[in-house]
Amino acid sequence: MRAVVQRVDGASVVVDGRTVGEIVGEGLCVLVGVTHEDTEEKAAQLARKLWTLRMLQDEKSCSDIDAPLLVISQFTLYGDARKGRRPTWNAAAPGAVAEPLVDEVVARLRELGATVETGRFGAQMRVSLTNDGPFTVLLEI
Repeated sequence: MRAVVQRVDGASVVVDGRTVGEIVGEGLCVLVGVTHEDTEEKAAQLARKLWTLRMLQDEKSCSDIDAPLLVISQFTLYGDARKGRRPTWNAAAPGAVAEPLVDEVVARLRELGATVETGRFGAQMRVSLTNDGPFTVLLEI
């Protein structure tokens, strides 16, 4: 699994003109990509890492200050543009594999006590956020 994690001061996802997920104030906006070899165990590992990652103000984690997370599926994180001018998506898992694993990340975060908002899998989404820092980290699990 691959995740782009941004420290934010608010973030939202809009689908068809309607807000489907939003966090207010300090938290994390997380874009999650799934590849073919990913498992529920990797999803659980990613959730634990996100919940305890110390990248908020004063080196705090979401678990330290009960900060919310906005988790958004993004297959394009496994795009490969090394050859030619058009990316390929061969490394990205198909929706039938990826969707349950992204849902597992969200479920595991909630089990840990996190407040989690989400985008809508497979939808054309508009993501808005205020990157605080800016502070962005790439995670590979």
